[in-house]
Amino acid sequence: MIGLAACSPGGFSASKPDRVYAPGVDQRAEAVDGIEVGHRLIAAGQYELAIKSFNRAALDHGLDAEVLSGLGSANLGLGRLGQAEDLLRRAVKDDGTQPEVWNNLGVVLMERGKTVEAEQIFKKAFALDNGQSDAIRDNLRLALAKSQNSDNVVLDDNDYKLVRRGGGDFLITAPL
Repeated sequence: MIGLAACSPGGFSASKPDRVYAPGVDQRAEAVDGIEVGHRLIAAGQYELAIKSFNRAALDHGLDAEVLSGLGSANLGLGRLGQAEDLLRRAVKDDGTQPEVWNNLGVVLMERGKTVEAEQIFKKAFALDNGQSDAIRDNLRLALAKSQNSDNVVLDDNDYKLVRRGGGDFLITAPL
């Protein structure tokens, strides 16, 4: 039998004024949006938690393009390429105006070896972005170099970058 003992006779009571206690939870505070939390979790490499956060966000926002894109990106991080592709295709079907979503779909297609289609997707993302994103431009450059099978170009397939809606990059690397 294991027992717990307090270090002082006062136990865990807050009657001692010299002790520091964690503040309580403000039940009236507004919760952080689940989509933002999901993006932060992806940036931290916590893909399973990100999926849970995006699923909760779907309750508030519905399964819109941003939630689908987040779910697709998190699944890509977990190596679930089929699921990621399906979700990102649904996202671009719902809202085809977001270059970040097109870019992330291109990353999935490159990972799946669908280089020709990925090249076209990256071109679409680049056109929608007006060439403003370095990550999208770099992804297009890598896809073009890979599709041309140039002997002069050494490619690292792990350099493709996911782009988060609203800014920020997510770099997809191979698991160790």
